[in-house]
Amino acid sequence: MKILVVGGTRFFGIPMVKKLIENGHDVTIATRGNSNIHFDGKVNHVILDRTDGDSVKAVLNGQKYDVIIDKIAYGSNDVKALLENVSCDRYIQMSTCSVYTKDHADISEDEFVTSEYPLEWADRLPDYAKTKRNAERAALNYMDPSDCTFVRYPVVLGENDYTGRLRFYVEHIKNEQPMYVDDLDESMAFIHEKEAGEFIAYLVDHPVQGAVNGCSNGAVKISEIISYAEKKLGKKAVLDKNGDAAPFNGLTDTLSFNTEKAIEAGFVFSDLDNWIYKLIEYYI
Repeated sequence: MKILVVGGTRFFGIPMVKKLIENGHDVTIATRGNSNIHFDGKVNHVILDRTDGDSVKAVLNGQKYDVIIDKIAYGSNDVKALLENVSCDRYIQMSTCSVYTKDHADISEDEFVTSEYPLEWADRLPDYAKTKRNAERAALNYMDPSDCTFVRYPVVLGENDYTGRLRFYVEHIKNEQPMYVDDLDESMAFIHEKEAGEFIAYLVDHPVQGAVNGCSNGAVKISEIISYAEKKLGKKAVLDKNGDAAPFNGLTDTLSFNTEKAIEAGFVFSDLDNWIYKLIEYYI
C-alpha cells in the first residue's frame, strides 16, 4: 500500500516505519527536515510544515494515499492543515489515553467518544488532553468515522525515550538525590516503544474502526520500580516532600487500559513484567 507517515523519525516511529518497510509498503515520510532519515530499505522523504496548510498543499496537493499515519497531530488545526490538502482512504492518528477524563483500572475506548466531543479549531493548547481530543474530533470533519483509527497509548517507555521519565527514578537513586513521590502504591500501565510502533504498523493491514487502546498487560507500582532500582544499585531512594517532583505523581488509583478491541483484531500485547525491569537495568 501507498502510505504517508507524518513524523516517524524518532522514538516509536522508528520501529513503526521499519515494520511498514518489512511488510512491503510504499512509505513516504513527511518531516520538517530537522531529522536524519535512517532506514534499511526504500523510503521516500518530503519536507513540509504540517501545521501550515500552504506548505502541505505545495508539497502534497493532488496526492492520494491508501493510508495516512499521523504521528504528530497536536491540535485540530494540525489535522485541518493536513487533511484539507492531501487525501487518503484510511487515516490513522496517534492519539493518547490522556483523552479519557477519569483515571481508573481497565479503561475502555467508549469512555471517550470522539464524535460527541464539541470541536474547537485551535493550535496546541496548554491542556494536552483537550488538544488531543480536538485532534481526534477534527479528523471526522474530513473522513468518514469508519475510515478513521485513533490509537490511544498510555506512557510509552523504552531505550530511546527522550522524556526521561523512568530514567528519573534510576538517576535520583543512583545520585542519592531527594525526590518527592506522592503515592508509592499507585499502579500504572505502560507500553514499550517497539510494541507501540509495531502495533500502528499492524493496523495498516488489519483495520480497526474508531478508537483502539494499546497497552502492555498488567501494571506496576511506583514502589516496585523504586525497590528494583534500589536493589540493583545497592542504594536507598531519598524520599522527601521537598525533593524533585517525580514523574507520574497525581494518580489516585491504578491506571490501566482495556485492550480487548486490539486483541479482537489479532494483536496480542506483551506482559509488562517481561520488559519493565530489563529497561530499568538498561538505564542503570
